[in-house]
Amino acid sequence: MAEIVVKAEVDNLDEVFDFIHQQLEEVDCPPKAMMQIDLAVDEIFANISNYAYNPEVGDAKIICNVENDPLRVEIEFEDKGIPYDPLAKADPDITLSAEERQIGGLGVYLVKKNMDSVDYRYEDGKNILTIKKEIGE
Repeated sequence: MAEIVVKAEVDNLDEVFDFIHQQLEEVDCPPKAMMQIDLAVDEIFANISNYAYNPEVGDAKIICNVENDPLRVEIEFEDKGIPYDPLAKADPDITLSAEERQIGGLGVYLVKKNMDSVDYRYEDGKNILTIKKEIGE
């Protein structure tokens, strides 16, 4: 298990990607799984950066744990911002055209579709969002 703490600012997304990639490259993560994980990390970290502390800036802790048998990754995002459960909102109706759909919610929907599980809890004054993905071939 490895962790990093960064200021929750979109400019730090590359540092978060570098951290996650370092963990995943050690286990030869397939490119498709890496792309799906990147999409999820991008969406979650951007949401923390844009909304958790607005207009202030706070820290985000990212914990990455790679497990074997089956080979999978668990990534936990923690912030001490405004309590918010992104999973509480209903999924967007993707059968509607882009013009007919309400704004927002598509990013979290894509995270849920690309990860094997996405869980949220508010504990000890922290938002904790955990994503899990099997990364074996």
